[in-house]
Amino acid sequence: MPDAATLIEKLGEHSATLSTLGYKVRFDLTDLESSILLDATNGGADLSEERGEADAVLKLTSDTLDKLITGRMGPMLAFTTGRLKLEGSQGVALKLAGLLDEMN
Repeated sequence: MPDAATLIEKLGEHSATLSTLGYKVRFDLTDLESSILLDATNGGADLSEERGEADAVLKLTSDTLDKLITGRMGPMLAFTTGRLKLEGSQGVALKLAGLLDEMN
């Protein structure tokens, strides 16, 4: 099970792609009781381990997020099988899903 710092590092490797999102997304890691905030509102992809306000909040385990980042699981499969729960904007989540698919 990867920790939040490892996941932030993996997400950071795709900052050029994620910077095009244009929104804030928070990943609530249910197994670690931790959060990762992706802030792509300023033309970059700032990642931090905090619970700030976000346009969309994805609730998932650290293992599921790792699989999404590395392409071992698609965002739609994670959602339809209940491994990923969404709060907030569905449009932002769908845009992020497209970016995750591009990363792999």
